[in-house]
Parts: sequence; structure tokens; C-alpha cells
Amino acid sequence: QAVLAESGGGLVQAGGSLRLSCPASGRTFALLDGTWYRQAPGKEREFVASINRFGGDIQYEDSVKGRFSISRDDAKDTVYLQMNNLNVEDTAIYICKLHKTTFPPVEFWGQGTQVTVSS
Repeated sequence: QAVLAESGGGLVQAGGSLRLSCPASGRTFALLDGTWYRQAPGKEREFVASINRFGGDIQYEDSVKGRFSISRDDAKDTVYLQMNNLNVEDTAIYICKLHKTTFPPVEFWGQGTQVTVSS
């Protein structure tokens, strides 16, 4: 059950930019790490980028390094994914997860936002 509401997706030409947002929607944002995934048609869900609750330990999937940037704004309880120089292969549904590494793990997922890049 999706509990986060990502926004910022849309249709963009190759080379363009989009910024995705993932608000915590009332959760205790300061305790949560943030991760973006994407799923293209007919493909498995794949990791895109992550950031910990301190704004550090930032990781990127190899194909987006140098083009995408993950960040968080604790004043707005939101994780962002800035996507620059988009290409057709970036077309996918982008899904946000806010989570804590506890036992059992605590996870909040979004329903996803569609990003379509045209050539």
C-alpha cells in the first residue's frame, strides 16, 4: 500500500531535466533514509540513488552518476532527485522509499511517478 506521494515526473525531451520530490507526509523524516528506484516496462525494479538521514552516504547507480543528484531538505521533510541530461533509457516509473534500518525494518513506499524521455 503506497503511502508516499511522489511528484515531478512528466514528458521531457532527451537532454532535458526534471526534479522529483518525495515528501514524508507526516512521518518522522529526520529518522528516515531515502532511496529512489525505477522500473521500466518489462524490466525489474532497479536502484537509482540513496541518501541517509544525515544527508550523507550518497550512492548512485552507475548509469546515472554525473547526471542525477539526490538531496534532502529537512525543513520540508522531502527527498529530491534532480535528473539532468536525461536520455531515452531513463524512461521508467520512479519510486521513492523512506526507511529505517531496524529490525523489523520500517519502510514507506510511494506509488511512483512516470518519467518519459522522448528522442
